[in-house]
Amino acid sequence: MPISFRWITVAALSGFLFGFDTVVISGANLPIKELWPMNPFFHGFFIMSMALWGTVFGALFGAYPTNNLGRKKTLTWIGILFLISALGSALSIDPYTFSFFRFIGGLAVGVSSIVAPIYISEISSPKNRGSLGALYQFSLVFGIMIAFLSNYFFTGFNGSHDWRWMLGIESVPALFYFILTLNIPDTPRWQILFQKNDNEAIKTLKQIYGEKHDLKKLIDNIKSADSSAEKQGFLINKANNKIILLAFLISFFNQLSGINFILYYAPEILEMAGFATKESLYNSVFIGMTNIIFTFAGLMLIDRLGRRQLLIIGSLGYIISLTGISLAFYQQMSPQWIAVFIFAFIAAHAMGQGTVIWVFISEIFPNRIRAKGQSFGAGVHWVFAALITLVGPSIIAMFQINPWPIFSFFAFMMVLQLIFSLFAMPETKGKPLEEINQVINI
Repeated sequence: MPISFRWITVAALSGFLFGFDTVVISGANLPIKELWPMNPFFHGFFIMSMALWGTVFGALFGAYPTNNLGRKKTLTWIGILFLISALGSALSIDPYTFSFFRFIGGLAVGVSSIVAPIYISEISSPKNRGSLGALYQFSLVFGIMIAFLSNYFFTGFNGSHDWRWMLGIESVPALFYFILTLNIPDTPRWQILFQKNDNEAIKTLKQIYGEKHDLKKLIDNIKSADSSAEKQGFLINKANNKIILLAFLISFFNQLSGINFILYYAPEILEMAGFATKESLYNSVFIGMTNIIFTFAGLMLIDRLGRRQLLIIGSLGYIISLTGISLAFYQQMSPQWIAVFIFAFIAAHAMGQGTVIWVFISEIFPNRIRAKGQSFGAGVHWVFAALITLVGPSIIAMFQINPWPIFSFFAFMMVLQLIFSLFAMPETKGKPLEEINQVINI
């Protein structure tokens, strides 16, 4: 196993914590609602979406530690934040301290969505960058599956305190991840462009490519592509307009698919379909399993079919499955049909948007502004995720009798994503990072 693959695996493990932390709240939602009664808006704000507001903050400002501290140190600090959040949330005595520690976890998720894809893209080769980048998403959905599974097994474990165990168990993988990050290097591109340390970069590159590779030429190519560094130091300029629009649209459509709405409120949606509480949590586990199986398929295909083709396939799957969920609720079909369409939706997301988004955003920006660009794209993603999660309880209350309009709206948005993927999205597979900007601006 190449040593760089081990480094990438460690960075990808932050995705596991990302996925676990984001979805674990779905199991704690109903017990906390009973423990701390609030109206739907305040429950959505303090309990369900507070972590996402932390994620928005972490994503918008995550470029600063990523560039100034370095990719490696930022990954290490993420582990510390996840550890504090897990223990603090589990021991909270009121909704306000709970929301504070969930906010801390959100910070870690937001910064993770910046630094981990960047670290992986800057360590990988053009040939396998897509599949290795998708390893982060695979780790993320594995974390989601484990969170659903953990929630299921902790239900009935300790009565009214089940939710504390659901949240607190995250401290174990957080500590493990923190220790692992202490033994990885920084990326050669950060060492060259930000640390100004070619000698350190050469040591890292030797471990990645071996002694025989023309490392001087590789370093020259990195510096040459950064020759307009003074201009590229600013994200907002005319030369970057098209890249910014691409990052905005793929992030916007990711959340307007309804993925976070379904993941966060899966037990509640399944109860509305007619499942009992324990059955809804059990079916949530199958949502996690579907997610991981089809993410693995996406990981295998992203460097073969390409980013654009996977997004087209995923868009078609979204449209079919969301339309199916809407019709099933509208016609009051059996709960099993609704569950089947939800599983199909998760499969479409996992193989399409879920696999593509973090790889694509981490590739399209030039080296000098990659962290700022990733921060912008992730920020858009998390702002919409937070807004959807914030209004989730109110929307569910509004359409409690029959929620079919919610899924019809998401289906319509995925028709727009299909148009985007067919006519506006460029293909970046197999291209060196330093050449992708030319492909986009053709």
